[in-house]
Amino acid sequence: MNNNFSRVYRMSFASVYPHYIQKAEKKGRTKAEVDEIIFWLTGYDEQTLQQHLDDKTDFETFFAQAPQIHPNASKITGVICGHRVEEIEDKLMQQIRYLDKLIDELAKGKAMEKILRK
Repeated sequence: MNNNFSRVYRMSFASVYPHYIQKAEKKGRTKAEVDEIIFWLTGYDEQTLQQHLDDKTDFETFFAQAPQIHPNASKITGVICGHRVEEIEDKLMQQIRYLDKLIDELAKGKAMEKILRK
Protein backbone atom coordinates (compact mmCIF):
# COMPACT_ATOMS: atom_id res chain seq x y z
CA MET A 1 0.00 0.00 0.00
CA ASN A 2 1.23 3.45 -0.90
CA ASN A 3 2.52 5.35 2.16
CA ASN A 4 0.43 8.43 1.37
CA PHE A 5 -2.66 6.24 1.13
CA SER A 6 -2.00 4.56 4.46
CA ARG A 7 -1.72 7.98 6.14
CA VAL A 8 -5.08 9.03 4.68
CA TYR A 9 -6.70 5.71 5.61
CA ARG A 10 -5.64 6.12 9.25
CA MET A 11 -6.97 9.68 9.43
CA SER A 12 -10.06 9.99 11.56
CA PHE A 13 -13.20 10.68 9.55
CA ALA A 14 -14.25 12.95 12.45
CA SER A 15 -11.17 15.12 11.87
CA VAL A 16 -12.18 15.80 8.23
CA TYR A 17 -15.97 16.01 8.67
CA PRO A 18 -15.94 19.60 10.07
CA HIS A 19 -13.97 20.67 6.98
CA TYR A 20 -16.67 19.22 4.72
CA ILE A 21 -19.29 21.21 6.64
CA GLN A 22 -17.18 24.38 6.66
CA LYS A 23 -16.58 24.13 2.90
CA ALA A 24 -20.32 23.73 2.27
CA GLU A 25 -21.42 26.47 4.69
CA LYS A 26 -18.95 28.97 3.22
CA LYS A 27 -20.89 28.60 -0.02
CA GLY A 28 -24.34 28.88 1.57
CA ARG A 29 -25.01 25.15 1.82
CA THR A 30 -25.87 23.26 5.02
CA LYS A 31 -24.63 20.53 7.35
CA ALA A 32 -27.89 18.68 6.57
CA GLU A 33 -26.91 18.60 2.88
CA VAL A 34 -23.42 17.30 3.74
CA ASP A 35 -25.03 14.59 5.88
CA GLU A 36 -27.49 13.72 3.09
CA ILE A 37 -24.54 13.19 0.73
CA ILE A 38 -22.77 10.97 3.26
CA PHE A 39 -25.97 8.97 3.88
CA TRP A 40 -26.51 8.55 0.13
CA LEU A 41 -22.94 7.45 -0.59
CA THR A 42 -22.45 5.11 2.39
CA GLY A 43 -25.89 3.94 3.52
CA TYR A 44 -25.26 5.29 7.03
CA ASP A 45 -28.03 7.08 8.89
CA GLU A 46 -27.83 9.92 11.42
CA GLN A 47 -27.23 7.58 14.37
CA THR A 48 -24.52 5.45 12.74
CA LEU A 49 -22.75 8.51 11.33
CA GLN A 50 -22.72 10.10 14.80
CA GLN A 51 -21.33 6.86 16.27
CA HIS A 52 -18.41 6.94 13.80
CA LEU A 53 -17.79 10.61 14.62
CA ASP A 54 -17.85 9.88 18.37
CA ASP A 55 -15.53 6.87 17.95
CA LYS A 56 -13.16 8.86 15.70
CA THR A 57 -13.28 6.03 13.18
CA ASP A 58 -10.55 6.11 10.54
CA PHE A 59 -11.47 6.35 6.84
CA GLU A 60 -10.60 2.72 6.17
CA THR A 61 -13.01 1.48 8.85
CA PHE A 62 -15.62 4.13 7.98
CA PHE A 63 -15.90 2.87 4.40
CA ALA A 64 -15.36 -0.82 5.27
CA GLN A 65 -18.32 -0.71 7.68
CA ALA A 66 -20.58 1.31 5.38
CA PRO A 67 -23.90 -0.51 5.03
CA GLN A 68 -23.83 -0.04 1.25
CA ILE A 69 -21.85 2.12 -1.12
CA HIS A 70 -24.54 3.55 -3.40
CA PRO A 71 -24.82 1.66 -6.71
CA ASN A 72 -24.74 4.99 -8.59
CA ALA A 73 -21.39 5.96 -7.01
CA SER A 74 -19.72 4.77 -10.22
CA LYS A 75 -21.49 7.67 -11.98
CA ILE A 76 -19.34 10.12 -10.00
CA THR A 77 -16.75 11.36 -12.47
CA GLY A 78 -14.38 14.26 -12.83
CA VAL A 79 -11.17 15.54 -11.35
CA ILE A 80 -10.46 15.92 -7.64
CA CYS A 81 -7.00 16.73 -6.28
CA GLY A 82 -5.59 16.34 -9.78
CA HIS A 83 -6.91 12.80 -10.32
CA ARG A 84 -9.88 11.53 -12.32
CA VAL A 85 -12.02 9.77 -9.71
CA GLU A 86 -13.24 7.16 -12.18
CA GLU A 87 -9.62 6.12 -12.88
CA ILE A 88 -8.43 5.70 -9.27
CA GLU A 89 -7.54 2.01 -8.96
CA ASP A 90 -7.38 1.78 -5.15
CA LYS A 91 -11.00 1.14 -4.15
CA LEU A 92 -10.82 2.84 -0.75
CA MET A 93 -9.04 5.91 -2.11
CA GLN A 94 -11.67 6.07 -4.84
CA GLN A 95 -14.46 6.03 -2.25
CA ILE A 96 -12.75 8.80 -0.26
CA ARG A 97 -12.39 10.85 -3.44
CA TYR A 98 -16.04 10.18 -4.37
CA LEU A 99 -17.01 11.86 -1.11
CA ASP A 100 -14.57 14.72 -1.72
CA LYS A 101 -16.02 15.20 -5.22
CA LEU A 102 -19.62 15.24 -3.97
CA ILE A 103 -18.79 17.84 -1.29
CA ASP A 104 -17.01 19.88 -3.97
CA GLU A 105 -20.11 19.77 -6.17
CA LEU A 106 -22.25 20.86 -3.22
CA ALA A 107 -19.93 23.81 -2.53
CA LYS A 108 -20.05 24.77 -6.22
CA GLY A 109 -23.83 25.14 -6.01
CA LYS A 110 -24.87 22.02 -7.90
CA ALA A 111 -28.46 20.86 -7.28
CA MET A 112 -28.82 17.96 -4.83
CA GLU A 113 -30.59 15.71 -7.37
CA LYS A 114 -27.58 16.08 -9.69
CA ILE A 115 -25.10 15.52 -6.85
CA LEU A 116 -26.99 12.37 -5.82
CA ARG A 117 -26.98 11.15 -9.44
CA LYS A 118 -30.79 10.92 -9.67
